[in-house]
Amino acid sequence: MALSEQERKLLEQLEASLMAEDPKFAQTLSGAGSIRVHRRRATLAGVGFVLGLLLLIGGVQIHPAVSIVGFVVMLASAIIGVNAWQRVSGEGQPSERPSDSPPPPKPTSQDFMEKLEERWRKRQEGGDL
Repeated sequence: MALSEQERKLLEQLEASLMAEDPKFAQTLSGAGSIRVHRRRATLAGVGFVLGLLLLIGGVQIHPAVSIVGFVVMLASAIIGVNAWQRVSGEGQPSERPSDSPPPPKPTSQDFMEKLEERWRKRQEGGDL
């Protein structure tokens, strides 16, 4: 639901007063800190992936169990890194859709069959060649 111009101005005034009174709290609410945390998590996951790769390669010469640990570290780092990167880039967030317009209707198999039957009737009548 879109805000009116008056409501938007009032919201901006409230945000400005909050920023003036308690900037640390306002920054926490803005979400800038969480992006920094996820970016740091993605970076650490990249370092963990490289460390796991080194363990995997080094384990071939030392002991096979070290290679297995390296693979597990790589896998965990990849999962954590992809998850954190999606949160940083916003890909994991649901897309915002204006609430005014309803979502487009999804075609069903019944609609599909009705279209096929209509085409068949037209062909039989000689209207669509």
